[in-house]
Amino acid sequence: MTVILVLVTFLAFIVLDYAINRRKAVVTVPVEPQRPATPATVEIVDGFLLPRNLSYHPGHAWLTRERKSVVRVGADEFAAALLGKIEKIELPKPGQWVRQGQRVLGFYRHGEKTEMVSPTEGEVLDVNVEILNNPDALRQDPYGRGWLMTLNVPDEENTNRNLVPKGLIREWMKEAAERLYARQPVLAGAVAADGGRPTEDLLAGLPGDNWKAMTAEYFLTA
Repeated sequence: MTVILVLVTFLAFIVLDYAINRRKAVVTVPVEPQRPATPATVEIVDGFLLPRNLSYHPGHAWLTRERKSVVRVGADEFAAALLGKIEKIELPKPGQWVRQGQRVLGFYRHGEKTEMVSPTEGEVLDVNVEILNNPDALRQDPYGRGWLMTLNVPDEENTNRNLVPKGLIREWMKEAAERLYARQPVLAGAVAADGGRPTEDLLAGLPGDNWKAMTAEYFLTA
């Protein structure tokens, strides 16, 4: 009799467990649909466009992650405005390994050359052929058609090393613009003349100023 009672009790537990698990199986949990990605916010700091979704090197190059281990690199609008009407651009060749802080981007104007540094380390995958044929694209669309190169960055953890901290990007750009305007007050008027936006060639109206020295100061190549 005791054995039968034990078997009945055991069977009851099996039936109860089955009922509970079956109920769990048919219960559906509503999943909140993914929200569409918010468009990148672009603000204007002292006249210069500054997309918040990009990362910036203190030498005024920007980068953004395209996919795993691949970043796209360009020059920010502040740099493009200082460069102005350039005649030729030099970019590293695909397959070349570049180091962060290495002078690998060259810009020519009136026989003078100025350089920018790579914002990160990696192997050059591709360069923007369009901008080599049409250097004006850098000034017209620095965050779009004016991109410069893409890099394979195997060590993604160090991609943001030595870049401007995200929380300080606005203050960094503001300091750069204010330092430029303090040095050359006439430039503030040149920006205001176009509704608060920088003129196409910011340094064009500065007779006697050394374009190469001025750009090198901000690009950290002096």
